[in-house]
Amino acid sequence: MLLDALTLQLGYNATLVTIGATLLGIAAGATGTFLYVGKRALVSDAISHATLPGVGLAFIAMVLLGGDGRFLPGLLLGSAVSAAIGLLCVSWLSTRTRLAEDAAIGAVLSVFFGLGIVLLTVIQTMSSGRQAGLETFLLGSTAGMLWNDAVIIATGGALVLALVILLRRPMTLVAFDAEFAASTGVDVRRTDLAMMGLALAITVVGLKIVGLILIVALLIIPAVAARFWSDRMGHVVGIAGAIGGASGWIGAALSATAPDLPTGPIIVVVAAAFFAVSLLCAPGRGVLAAVLRHRRFQARVHVRQGLLALAQEQPIYEGLTLRLMRRAGLIRADGVATEAGRAKAARALLDERRWQLLRADPRHEAAAARYDGLTPLETLLTADQIAELDRSLKPEAAT
Repeated sequence: MLLDALTLQLGYNATLVTIGATLLGIAAGATGTFLYVGKRALVSDAISHATLPGVGLAFIAMVLLGGDGRFLPGLLLGSAVSAAIGLLCVSWLSTRTRLAEDAAIGAVLSVFFGLGIVLLTVIQTMSSGRQAGLETFLLGSTAGMLWNDAVIIATGGALVLALVILLRRPMTLVAFDAEFAASTGVDVRRTDLAMMGLALAITVVGLKIVGLILIVALLIIPAVAARFWSDRMGHVVGIAGAIGGASGWIGAALSATAPDLPTGPIIVVVAAAFFAVSLLCAPGRGVLAAVLRHRRFQARVHVRQGLLALAQEQPIYEGLTLRLMRRAGLIRADGVATEAGRAKAARALLDERRWQLLRADPRHEAAAARYDGLTPLETLLTADQIAELDRSLKPEAAT
């Protein structure tokens, strides 16, 4: 059944939900990258929590006007207006008062979320509010989603993704260095507003699927996971979009096979799984890669110390050093140096004596600071500089 869900074989509505969740995930991952790089991740939290009063007020207004309080476009419009007001409050508090941005975000999200909970409680006392199902906007739910709802979500995600692609260059500059962006002619204020607007749009569009509490995870987790795989912004945005899209696809498919489980939390759990894989297995920044680099560095240090001990005819007692040198063919099983071991030991001792001269010469201060005792000096100094060091050594040391 899971394979049928992944290959869009579980029916028309399930297919629409999966496609909508995928587009939402791609757009959220790409948009969240700019927030993460610009250290504005908490802003998405304020935006998401600020949507709840708008949902409640929109429902009440539509009911009082004689309409259907659960009309999704109306609810999304109300949440967008409320989130925009919350974003303006955060901006005003952080720029016009002495409050830091994180404190302003904490104040706004708590006040707006508390107001939203009060409104939901009031709605439950209304005759038409008991079956409203507005609590699904907290954690998201695709149960009972109509075709029009899925189309709205998919279209919104596609439009946000198109805008991210269109504005990626100025948003990248502003996210990394706003002052440099301003010096190149980029309108920092408008670009920052565009970034916040895209985050707001993703939050509003994702309310039905992921919910206002978990939409922050879909914005930030793919970006954080993608950062493990690349240092280039374009690649990070693409990878984040791919991780977000895959999370939406797989999460929606899993939810379709287990209807009792809410879609939003499953999508977030899948995204967290991608993050865990990135944290462990990324070749450049992953934990396993760091452990392997440490082990290789440790092995180089042990071999280097062993070679210096051989060159100075000192005994080697460290078991790991002996094993590594035997494996490299530098010593025999009885601990006696091989021909290759003696040659490398002499070279290591020569480099060590060169380095001692290097540290004492102010002209080579920069090279001495870069030398780690393991890298061949030929990579740091020119042939003439090495020849000059060798002339300063005693004849027996140079040979």
